[in-house]
Amino acid sequence: MVSAEDGNGRRPAKGKANRVRSLLGVGYWVQGFRCFPWMAVNFFLKDSVKVDPSTLQILQNSANLPMVAKPLYGVVSDAVYISGQHRVPYIAIGAFLQAVSWLAITILSQSNISMLTMSLYLLLSNLGASIAEVANDAIVAETGKTQTSSKKSQSASSGELQSFIWMASSVGGVLGNLLGGIAIDRFSPQSMFLFFGLLLAFQFFITVSVPEHSLNLPKSPSNVGIKKQLSELLVALQKPEIAYSITWFAASYAIIPALTGTMFFYQTQYLKIDASLLGISKVFGQAVMLLWGVIYNRRFKSVRPRKLIEAIQLTMAVFMISDVLFVKGIYQQMGVPDSVYVVVFSGVLEVLFFFKILPFSVLIAQLCPPGCEGSLMAFVMSAVALAFIVSGYLGVALASYVGVTENDFSGFPLGLLIQAVCTFLPLFWSSCIPDDVKSKTRTE
Repeated sequence: MVSAEDGNGRRPAKGKANRVRSLLGVGYWVQGFRCFPWMAVNFFLKDSVKVDPSTLQILQNSANLPMVAKPLYGVVSDAVYISGQHRVPYIAIGAFLQAVSWLAITILSQSNISMLTMSLYLLLSNLGASIAEVANDAIVAETGKTQTSSKKSQSASSGELQSFIWMASSVGGVLGNLLGGIAIDRFSPQSMFLFFGLLLAFQFFITVSVPEHSLNLPKSPSNVGIKKQLSELLVALQKPEIAYSITWFAASYAIIPALTGTMFFYQTQYLKIDASLLGISKVFGQAVMLLWGVIYNRRFKSVRPRKLIEAIQLTMAVFMISDVLFVKGIYQQMGVPDSVYVVVFSGVLEVLFFFKILPFSVLIAQLCPPGCEGSLMAFVMSAVALAFIVSGYLGVALASYVGVTENDFSGFPLGLLIQAVCTFLPLFWSSCIPDDVKSKTRTE
């Protein structure tokens, strides 16, 4: 009961906190559900456009190019207000652009959809997703600072919101992969694109109905220019603890040559794994992500970021070595069916790459100076997006080096072994991550 506290404004504050959670919950849930149409995209490119593994991986990573410009979207959302608002309108714009891209694909006849056309619409979709994600991430950072200023435990309150949005995204991923695995065998890819486009249209109308002043975000001057916002971002990036952390985090992804396209072809072309089973594998992985959000919030939010991130990096390398044994047929000789390994181990490894993002985003939110939350969080996610693109291109080069094609996977184990070794390397300079964030935050 809070009626006794109404005079102090606690009930309205709680109501505003609930509105923030609702808006962010929908936004991150839809973000997680994006795997639903993307599963159809992969099979459409493989089966209808007839691309090879390297081309598929190049397209997958090139479609993420709009993510690299996130700092620009962040600076604009920090500095440019639309009708007195600078977060909610950008979420709405992002949802609108995504809806237009997916609905446009459904209007075209399948014979008129070329690889170039598909690439352009995927770029537009990811542009919209990037803009929406930047605004959502900025709200998380701003809300986290508002909460921590009124509580003794800084890492705990920030971690709760981060865990909430992580779980919202994971729930969307679980449902998206589950429905995607079922729908891919029963409906055309364009039908799946239509469903997702309508869902985004629904998100757009929900978002525009939420006035930003009802979210109780920190007040900031609305006349801040883009040039000044850029200078504030540069000042933040000059802080050693921020610059070194972001550099290490991005490099820890970029240095790993991704072989996702090759693994997709290996599982579907060579092992003849059914699409629905791949969907179950992704569902399992998203369920593990959801569980990670819960466990982090309850057990690990007080653990030092460096220690936790190092443990995740090491676990990633171990799983990659396990993939080497899988491709060599060792597990099958031990009586473990390929289907079981794909569902469990491949599903976990696919999401394990993202486990580091949760503790790292909490770390950056604590280090972020006030006034540039959107631009700094956008810069972080831009660096991660660029790192994934570099990783994907390195994976294409590695697959070519070891001689992997859509019909010849004899060099695949060597490629996976090189990938595992590259995953170990960032552990040697993990000292770039601050070891005691709490004391740093209190003393500044």
